[in-house]
Amino acid sequence: MPLPSAMSENRRIAVIDVGKTNAKVVVVDAATGTEIASRSTQNRVAKDGLYPHYDVGVLWAFFVEVLTRFAQSPGFDAISVTAHGASAALLGRDDLAMPVIDYEHVYPEDVRAAYAALRPDFAETRSPLLSGGLNVGAQIHYQKTQFPAEFSAVKTIVTYAQYWVWRLTGVAVNEVTSLGCHTDLWNPQEGGYSSLVDTLELRPLMAPIRSAFDRIGDLRQPLARQIGVDKSVPVHCGIHDSNASLLPHLITRTSPFSVVSTGTWVVSFAVGGRLDQLDPARDTLANVDAYGKAVPSARFMGGREFDLLTEGNAVEPDADVLNKVIRDQFLILPSVVQGSGPYPTLEVIRLNDESRSAPELNAAASLYTALMTNTCLELIGASGPTIVEGPFARNRTYLSALRSLTGREIIASPGSTGTSLGAALLAGAKCSLKPVSDDVVPLDKGFDIYARSWQENPQRK
Repeated sequence: MPLPSAMSENRRIAVIDVGKTNAKVVVVDAATGTEIASRSTQNRVAKDGLYPHYDVGVLWAFFVEVLTRFAQSPGFDAISVTAHGASAALLGRDDLAMPVIDYEHVYPEDVRAAYAALRPDFAETRSPLLSGGLNVGAQIHYQKTQFPAEFSAVKTIVTYAQYWVWRLTGVAVNEVTSLGCHTDLWNPQEGGYSSLVDTLELRPLMAPIRSAFDRIGDLRQPLARQIGVDKSVPVHCGIHDSNASLLPHLITRTSPFSVVSTGTWVVSFAVGGRLDQLDPARDTLANVDAYGKAVPSARFMGGREFDLLTEGNAVEPDADVLNKVIRDQFLILPSVVQGSGPYPTLEVIRLNDESRSAPELNAAASLYTALMTNTCLELIGASGPTIVEGPFARNRTYLSALRSLTGREIIASPGSTGTSLGAALLAGAKCSLKPVSDDVVPLDKGFDIYARSWQENPQRK
């Protein structure tokens, strides 16, 4: 699928990339699609105020500081933005009317029950009922019903990536990849807002919808002077982060294929998969890609689970350690993080877990996340090659296990994440995807027995 033709001649593109755990600014060389500069920081959740919320003031100060540094070297000609989903910003006249709520905040049961009773059916939104504020509709319902005085000051609602675009340009817009990622606010079959927007009386507040590729405006002059640029710097609309990872492959591949975008969340996309077999009880859903097309998807909190399982000490296993874990049937059964993923109600069980070393924990965690990923791919009807983006693309145990489980080609994509390239494509970067040169080989046959034990365990049903 080609890029829109009206692209500017930008040589370097600064990408603001806001993940759930970390945020960064990257400069991408437009001619090659490679990252030539990068700075990152932790994305902190503030606990004060009305509810837990993202400290957008700290993030903004970081972005301005890094953009100022990068304006001097290596320089940039345009800005694009990508951000995690499940977030929206409620704007007043010239600032936030309410803090940007942390989507992991859990609401009182009566609030959740009231929202569940009014949200649209899965058949309309292809968005399952998720925990906390993972449905943006649930966030806004909570903010509106529990804090009516503060909500009365809301003038405009924007999706999270576009909040940063608004701070850069002063122009408020929405965009479909963020509206279409399990918000309950979007009807992917119709390509428009769901009935929930009118149920919550939000339509007058929703900013205009623009294409992810659109040039929204130039960097505000006072901000440009502060950063130290003396030319017009176009800012593009931006994109949901998992969809940013998907975009380069939509451009360069033909259906069917799947993309596994890894980070705090492991999000699987089945291009050419089937929307009619999605199961809302197992965290499968339709995402909406940069071109507005619904894509069967599934998710689990794989990066968070891996960190919990390895206790922050991710020492890679060698072949002997991996074989020992497989031979001992050291199994981790889902779910490490409850409330989402293909087994949202199950509690984790660790079998044959006595006195395991850090490399053994890493091996078992890698096999667990591969088994969970394979389950997600099966649920969304994935076929063809599977491209793995992000941190798990460097985990050889995970990749080989996934190769064994799917029986299909596994392609590891280089770089820290694919999100920066995807966002840079919106501003005219060239697509430069170079898979790792060595083939991903399956694990030995002993893993087949290990996988069957995990798949057939009664606790897993």
